[in-house]
Amino acid sequence: MSLKDRITEDMKAAMRAKEADKLVTIRGLLAAIKQKEVDERIVVDDVALVAIVDKLIKQRKDSIQQFTAGGRPDLAEKETVELAVLEAYLPQRMSSEEVQTAVNAIVADLGAKGPADMGRVMAAVKAQVTGKAEMAMVSAAVKQALQQ
Repeated sequence: MSLKDRITEDMKAAMRAKEADKLVTIRGLLAAIKQKEVDERIVVDDVALVAIVDKLIKQRKDSIQQFTAGGRPDLAEKETVELAVLEAYLPQRMSSEEVQTAVNAIVADLGAKGPADMGRVMAAVKAQVTGKAEMAMVSAAVKQALQQ
């Protein structure tokens, strides 16, 4: 079963169980998937779907931070619920040690020496860890590896 099929089945289950918060989040995710498919005239595969979920999760985290700073715990709680629903569709994430190990291996393979090689290293790392690690953590690991 593809990830997209699983999301559709979860939407049906949320409808049957009358889980309004989960249903709204899943419908929003499906709308984002459909938007990507229409805009780019493609059929979204699991890798692209994980990227969409990652983007939505980042938006939720930013919203939680803003709502908390703005004194709106009610809206922050709503975003937290949506965040939990979206995180269920991500594959197992790599730990920071695993990310650092992967980055160090790629830096060694490419023979990267300093910050000027950042773009080349990030492209190689991104191809390997997309969907498995948060890109902010990856970027920090690459910067650290290139400063050594």
